Amino acid sequence: MQKKEISLLLALTPIIVLIPLLSYNVIVFDDTLAGANQMALLLSAGVAGLIGTYVGIDFNTIYEGVAKNIKDTSSAIVILLLIGSLAGTWLISGVVPAMVYYGLQILNPSIFLFATAIISAIVAIATGSSWSTIATLGVALLGIGKALGLPEEVIGGAIISGAYFGDKMSPMSDTTNLAAAMAGTSLFTHIKYMTYTTFPSMAITLTIYLIMGFSYGNTEAVVNTDEILLTLNNTFNITPWLFLVPVIVIYSIIKKVPALPALFLGSLLGGVFALIFQPEILASISGESTFSISSAYKTIIQSMIGDINISTGNTLLDSLLSTSGMAGMLNTVWLIITAMVFGGIMESIGALQKISTAILKLGSSISSLFIATTGTSIFINLTAADQYLAIVVPGRMYSDAYKKANLAPENLSRTLEDSATVTSVLIPWNTCGATQASVLGVATLAYAPYAFFNILSPIMTLIFATFKIKIKKLNEDKDL
Repeated sequence: MQKKEISLLLALTPIIVLIPLLSYNVIVFDDTLAGANQMALLLSAGVAGLIGTYVGIDFNTIYEGVAKNIKDTSSAIVILLLIGSLAGTWLISGVVPAMVYYGLQILNPSIFLFATAIISAIVAIATGSSWSTIATLGVALLGIGKALGLPEEVIGGAIISGAYFGDKMSPMSDTTNLAAAMAGTSLFTHIKYMTYTTFPSMAITLTIYLIMGFSYGNTEAVVNTDEILLTLNNTFNITPWLFLVPVIVIYSIIKKVPALPALFLGSLLGGVFALIFQPEILASISGESTFSISSAYKTIIQSMIGDINISTGNTLLDSLLSTSGMAGMLNTVWLIITAMVFGGIMESIGALQKISTAILKLGSSISSLFIATTGTSIFINLTAADQYLAIVVPGRMYSDAYKKANLAPENLSRTLEDSATVTSVLIPWNTCGATQASVLGVATLAYAPYAFFNILSPIMTLIFATFKIKIKKLNEDKDL
């Protein structure tokens, strides 16, 4: 079959099919993550595949595009499963309960959101990973905030904002390195140039959290923390020694140990500390009257793979002291795989490039170029459902356009990060959005309106472009 160039209408058709399906799923299904959105992605992928066949793309090319996409996310899938395992062992070992216990004594509702964003940012800068930060510290902060009586979706937004700020600004972050490489600039030039848009976005975000925090601090609905502290102390053996587990994991990541072995180590350490500090918990969950090797093994493995529920008699605490291990991540894994199928076909049939090229033709001014880059990055996050593709595809497409416009490559790298990295977590079917929703137990669309940093970042980069603020010219030290 002779290959034909795909038209813009045909390139847009799978998206025209996908968006109404995803929207209708929200109306019809209580939990769209349980399979409805996965089917929407597969149906739309089928439409894209038929279009690819129509324009002369052979099946092997389409299949290879899908296989490559899934392969590229294989490490993310394993990380997701390990996060489920880690959450389980950190619960039964008392690590998360200890974080909640001590956190309740330090933080109060008035400053909690502000402090949460800052703490998450610091840890993410140190580790270079928003995912690891949210899976470890973020889970504990969510528990503390809920115990203080704050809405979980607002807490989730503060955790996400801080973690993604740190991820952007860390020299150890994979997306930060990728954006610099795709634009053709040095890592630290890229980071320095990002400060101009990133710091104002974060400053506004922190101000909003401070204002919101004072309103929560003045409410009469603040939970009585004394009862929670007493219940935690009676249920678990609470000791500062439990903090060794997260400290070792964070230190490992800072020392550039890859995320997979670092998270696996954290999961195993959780099991070891459960044996040392929580033998009664291990026995009670297993159903045996006394601690034994079999009860310990059974509970630790169960915490890694499936449901664990620790009953304390306190309704709020019982909702916090539960986890679903690796099994709880399977719907998210399923969603990631189907999203990669859709994104792989869209890329292999040339639909993403066609749409992106059409966007670039909408304007020839400098601000239009920044708008095109931002729009393309967000669009690929929506359609290909992967933040790496949202950095790589526009990075490849617009690199020459920035050079022709006499713009330094750090303009492109900054715009990629301001639009691709941070918006991925706001999309329910994106790998980032789906993962963080599963890890925190808060729906993506619930926390998204409160992830102010992630919302403000693409807006800020467009403001700078429109008013020509800190837009560096090629091979010159001064800005436009």
